[in-house]
Amino acid sequence: MTTALTRYDRSMLRLMNDRRGRPLYATAARRRLAVSAHLMLTAAIGVLMTYFYLAEGEPIWALIVMAVLLLPWMVATGVINAATRGLLELRERALDERQSAERVRVQARAHRAMTLLLAATAAGLLITGAAADEAPTAYAAPALIAVLAVHWLMPLWVAGLMAQDEPAEDDGLAA
Repeated sequence: MTTALTRYDRSMLRLMNDRRGRPLYATAARRRLAVSAHLMLTAAIGVLMTYFYLAEGEPIWALIVMAVLLLPWMVATGVINAATRGLLELRERALDERQSAERVRVQARAHRAMTLLLAATAAGLLITGAAADEAPTAYAAPALIAVLAVHWLMPLWVAGLMAQDEPAEDDGLAA
């Protein structure tokens, strides 16, 4: 049963297939750069958030820097979404069969990566607690928030890294 696309679906399809930003993600190296920049900005925001959470003073500067970093983070998110043509942002009914299959592959690969990350985080917290003879309670909440953020963003990063170059356009072969 096929559901008709809503106005929102058509609007998102147009946005995700807008080719004006294509130079930002036209090659695999540029897509890797966008994913790397997004990952680094996410890490920086996470470190600042952890500092804000653990600091005892009034670290208002951390909030200001986080707010400033959000703009390039949002731009990098848009570049990755455009590179994948909205693979993870579009509703299922707006995707064709190839895109649906690609979404499943991306989500499976991201799930495997997250399983390893969760295991490493749990092991790290347990090792830290064993070395200090106590549970690392001060770092537990920031670590869990960081893992949750990575869990949310991992499919986007995997999709950006798995995106393929688009075939060259054939000007003389119009049907």
